[in-house]
Amino acid sequence: MTWNPPLKRLLSWLNPFLDSRLWALIRKELNQILRSKQLLVLLTIPPTVQLLLYGFALNPEVHHLKLGVVDYANVPASRELVSALTENRIFEVADYPSSETDLATQVKEGLLTAGLIIPPDFRQKLASGKTAEIQFLIDGVDANTAGIASGYLSQMVRQYGRRLSDPVVPPPVTAQVVFLYNPGLTSSWFFVPGVMGLVLTIIGTLVSAVTVVREKDTGTLEQLLMTPAAAWEILLAKIVPLFVLLMGDVLLALTLGRLVFGLPFRGNFLLFMALSGLYVFVGIGIGIMLATISRSQQQVVLTAFFINLPLVQTSGAIAPIETMPVFFQILSLANPLRHYIAIVRGILLKGVGLGVLWPHALALGAIALALMTVSIHQFRRQIS
Repeated sequence: MTWNPPLKRLLSWLNPFLDSRLWALIRKELNQILRSKQLLVLLTIPPTVQLLLYGFALNPEVHHLKLGVVDYANVPASRELVSALTENRIFEVADYPSSETDLATQVKEGLLTAGLIIPPDFRQKLASGKTAEIQFLIDGVDANTAGIASGYLSQMVRQYGRRLSDPVVPPPVTAQVVFLYNPGLTSSWFFVPGVMGLVLTIIGTLVSAVTVVREKDTGTLEQLLMTPAAAWEILLAKIVPLFVLLMGDVLLALTLGRLVFGLPFRGNFLLFMALSGLYVFVGIGIGIMLATISRSQQQVVLTAFFINLPLVQTSGAIAPIETMPVFFQILSLANPLRHYIAIVRGILLKGVGLGVLWPHALALGAIALALMTVSIHQFRRQIS
């Protein structure tokens, strides 16, 4: 048969590898991981829960904010203004306090998010063509919500003012806004790629670190040292199964993003998997390095969270990097998670290729090489 000679050649190439000590060590690691229910749960349940939780919970949009109204004018024009503020469901009138003092008290007690005060001369100023001033009181404890609420209120008041102006005279300047790559402004499309990198960082670091530290705790590392296997074979046998399992987490996160959040995939799948594999090596490198400086699983978990939190906060996964102080923007250039998130968003949302993403890919490769070199050196020095 025509396929027999190529198959024989393939088997002839594989037989030496399948008979080698390295393959025996890889099988031992795979069996050990598959027998560990703790690691299997860590590889499947937390990524799923975290991706779903952050994907639904992280949402910068605000809705149903409680608005209090003190309407001293109580005329059709003032009631029309209140209706304009609540027509898009961002604000809901929760109460009509009798005075400014009562309104300020309710905002202070957290019963209202914002308050509107309409003066008694509101109708007279509108009728005479003068500017009618109104006042908003906004709870600024939550700065993000307060800023968004202020922007919404200002925009709605401007739209209401344009309704009252002469509709015959066109505005001197008009703008047409086109949203690219996310026309529906779906917030999960921004957050889910960042959460994919976040989950891969946490899981990759913890799984690789716990796997190595467990060898110390159980004493099997000393048994491995008594075998004729070289140090690089022992380490490579640990890296290969972890790499394969973590690439499975990449596919799991991508599948959840596509099915649950409708995340588009506009780029090259092979490029995505290749650069994701590069980032998996970053997580494994961090995990092995942590394992070499930790004496127990509890210590390695605490140290991993101490390192992962700054990586997440300066990566742009949750907040844009441009909003950070300049010092942290520069510091984030050494953060591998920042580059991976830029790659994921570029491939999934924009469909760009390596011609655009090469600076991030180069930085990610350099960081992965440095981390793997240091972690391998530390591991070899420890077992020697």
